[in-house]
Amino acid sequence: MRPIRRPVVALITMLALVAVQAIADPTGLLALVGWSGAGARVDAAWTWAPYVVYLPVLLGVLWWVSVRAGDRFWTLVPGVVLAVMLAQAATGLVMTWDPAIAAWAAAYVTAKAVPAALIVAAFARWFGGPSDRQKHEPGAIWVPAALFAATAPLLAGLWWTSTVYAPGVPAARPDRGVLSVVVAMVLIAGATALCLQWMRARVPGVLAGWLAALVAGGIVGLLQALIALVVDGFHGDMWPLMSAYVAVADGLSFGACLGWIAGAGAVVADRVLAKSGVRAPRFAAAGIAAVAVIAVAVTALTPPTGAAAASDDQIDSGFLRAESGVIADGEGNEVLLRGVNVNQLVDFYRPRPEVDDTTPLTEDDVAGIAAQGFNVVRLNISWSALEPTRGTLSDAYLKQIDEAVELADAHGLYVVLDMHQDSWWNEGTPADAECRAGTDPMWGYDGAPAWATKTDGAPRCQFQGRDISPASDRAFQNFYFDADGVQTALISTWAALAAEFRDEPAVAGFDLMNEPGFGETAPVTTSFLLGRFYDRAIQAIRDAGAPQIVFVEPSILWSGLGFDSGPPPRFTSDRNIVFSPHLYAESITMDRALGLPPIVSMERQFTLAQRAADAYGAPLWSGEYGYWGEDADRVEKLTRYADLEDQHRLGSAYWVWRQACGDPQGGIVDVTDALMRTDCATGEDVAPRTDLLEILGRAYPRSAPGVLTALTGDGTHVDLAGRADEQSCGLEVWVPGAVEPDVTVSGVTDVATAQVPGGWIVTGCAEGEYALSTDG
Repeated sequence: MRPIRRPVVALITMLALVAVQAIADPTGLLALVGWSGAGARVDAAWTWAPYVVYLPVLLGVLWWVSVRAGDRFWTLVPGVVLAVMLAQAATGLVMTWDPAIAAWAAAYVTAKAVPAALIVAAFARWFGGPSDRQKHEPGAIWVPAALFAATAPLLAGLWWTSTVYAPGVPAARPDRGVLSVVVAMVLIAGATALCLQWMRARVPGVLAGWLAALVAGGIVGLLQALIALVVDGFHGDMWPLMSAYVAVADGLSFGACLGWIAGAGAVVADRVLAKSGVRAPRFAAAGIAAVAVIAVAVTALTPPTGAAAASDDQIDSGFLRAESGVIADGEGNEVLLRGVNVNQLVDFYRPRPEVDDTTPLTEDDVAGIAAQGFNVVRLNISWSALEPTRGTLSDAYLKQIDEAVELADAHGLYVVLDMHQDSWWNEGTPADAECRAGTDPMWGYDGAPAWATKTDGAPRCQFQGRDISPASDRAFQNFYFDADGVQTALISTWAALAAEFRDEPAVAGFDLMNEPGFGETAPVTTSFLLGRFYDRAIQAIRDAGAPQIVFVEPSILWSGLGFDSGPPPRFTSDRNIVFSPHLYAESITMDRALGLPPIVSMERQFTLAQRAADAYGAPLWSGEYGYWGEDADRVEKLTRYADLEDQHRLGSAYWVWRQACGDPQGGIVDVTDALMRTDCATGEDVAPRTDLLEILGRAYPRSAPGVLTALTGDGTHVDLAGRADEQSCGLEVWVPGAVEPDVTVSGVTDVATAQVPGGWIVTGCAEGEYALSTDG
């Protein structure tokens, strides 16, 4: 009885834990094996994989590690972590048939695996009977350690690719350079050797090396986090903790998925050394030298990721394009797109049926936007209104979009067409529905048509906010896996829309989906499958003949946390893309809702976003940002954002220009909370937010020859510097106010000032180094 008592206790504890979590977690997202209330689709592997793949692998590996490493609490804990991570990797593999994404995805269960491991190991220790703690000879240490370290640059996959890994943080990715790889290999080999020395004395066979590699991966993650702390510094936020978590999670999953190499290597090395009589240090030295040479060779032959390529020469000069890390026009000028979101064409849910959910978009709106000095509108449109019947676009809605673009063009504004969605679609909880404990009835919001909403019976209830709803999570899951051709349908819709506007230079680009949801299996969904959707949609847009920029967003996790993994590097070969996260740090992020310190500070979010954009070889543009709450706090935060935006020479679109009293995102209020406000009791306009508009409408360069190298702006004052390799007369600077600005220049010729509604436009030509400043 004794040999199996401990593994039996471990299995019973794990099964109980799985059952309790599945019952207690109403979303299915927080449990080891969740159930959201959605039905299974027998024709889709991703619906049954968590049950027929995850559970058997989890229990099978758990039995093995409990038999081999169950006599000690601190050997069984990593054993249970190994079981959870391997189960997750196996499930991801069945879902994607991509080993790299499946192995990397295992990192995402770290927050589930570690608590589960502590609980299972504790119960096994308490109720598993007496221990038989045998000691073993450690045997070969450095040979398997070196062998495991050598696999890192060769099998890096998607590990160490997120924004956590700042320049200077050693990571065993060949594209990060020889020094980074060598230092990372040394850390991995050293940590693995240390762990092998301890683990092989307590656990027999291959499992000892495997567990040692897993623990070593976590140790290396901690070391990376400490280095990142020095590189990234303190900004009064919780980022160092998040950075440490991600790095440790990556290290653990790397060890879990590839640690068998250390385990097998240790056993083989023992036998080789025993038979050959070669001394272990000499054997280890030869092995380390060989793998170092291989690693350096691999590093030297690997091209850098994210290298920005020039835009397609076939793009007409009248269109904007992504070029050399910035948004540019066809005349060699950097273009800063600064403006607002316009949600007046969105097909919203109505919390109060008698109150309009949007206000009409008029020429006064567009003229007012231009008069604030803005040069872009992010025009939010709804798939549900565009394609209410599958396969048929609404002529009436297309006309509305076309008229909005024409109005914008007439007032000198670019348009980014944004396929907007919030919580997938615009239906709320049915009146007769019952929500599971822990969830609440919810409003609908906006997005997909009913025919594209596949919830498989999951309840339309929310958990801690609209974006965690079992129904919308399942709808996104079905979208990512293209169930019933839903994703293909949206791609076809994008192709048709792109064909409609392919000859319109006023359309700066296409934003493929607003804040994509995470579905049920991040990061399989939020990285791999999101990237696949983007690649398919981009290709369809290009096949339709549209040359415009495509704006790609990370998932909703970025808006909620301040960072996200996003699509994998090189998810598309198209270079005319812009990375467009929503920079809501210290605004609507989860930390603020929970009353916690910022996860990511406002200052840090720009660095992280630029780091991610650089990995894609793409310019950065924030499609949304904004602040709410007490007016003084709101003005202070927006002022900080404006200073940082100038410092980083970034464009963005503020949320939101005008809001209706029936807009579900505004709630039930007396006065709407937008730049243009409405008294909900009378329906009349009230004073706009001039305090915010003064910050948003400050002086800035709309376009600048070559690239901008420095920028500060405040009211009517602006200081800018740039560099142009060739002469260009594309300098165009907005200055607000009625008083003509005094302009001081260096390296700028043909300076002219013209009054326009709301302010002034300063133009000029430049070549080489140049600078301009204004004093109102």
